Amino acid sequence: MPDPPTPERDPRVYFAAERTLLAWIRTGLALMGFGFAIARFGLFLRQMQSVETNLPVHSTMGAPGSGVTLIAIGVLTTVSGAIQYSRTIHQLSEGRWTPGRINRTAVALAILLGVLGAFMAVYVLLLH
Repeated sequence: MPDPPTPERDPRVYFAAERTLLAWIRTGLALMGFGFAIARFGLFLRQMQSVETNLPVHSTMGAPGSGVTLIAIGVLTTVSGAIQYSRTIHQLSEGRWTPGRINRTAVALAILLGVLGAFMAVYVLLLH
């Protein structure tokens, strides 16, 4: 029976790296789309409030700011995914790839999104 292929010779490893890149792109696009929706929804709420009442319009600066932040994080996610993919492919082709390494970019993104989510939750609670 032949020896199993090494990671740098096994096409499944490259396909897995490609699937990971596509997941990063999907996540980045989702963040950008969600950020755009939040920013536009804040403007919509402000317009509805000004049309329906004669009261002064409350500021909705949190919505555009949160939306732009999510869009920026989405762009950062997509670019980070491309950089990570490029590094992985180079390491595989040179035989320097080590399995089981923690992806610091993914951990940093998770922490950043958790903090942003907490701030958005506090902001929503303070509005009502």
